Amino acid sequence: MYPSTRPAFRKSSYSANASDCVEVADLPGGAAVRDTRHRDLGHLTFADPGEWRAFLAAARGDGH
Repeated sequence: MYPSTRPAFRKSSYSANASDCVEVADLPGGAAVRDTRHRDLGHLTFADPGEWRAFLAAARGDGH
């Protein structure tokens, strides 16, 4: 059996208990994010930790 190449998504800790949430997956050297309600539309990949940190800062509103 071969290891899965699909990211292992989990509910983001920033999503609380709402049904409108995002899921996040750890990737080698980065992360991926997708909309829980629209999983079939794919995910957004961040190739390195710096991109991921910038995305989180912007999402929090402190990335200026």
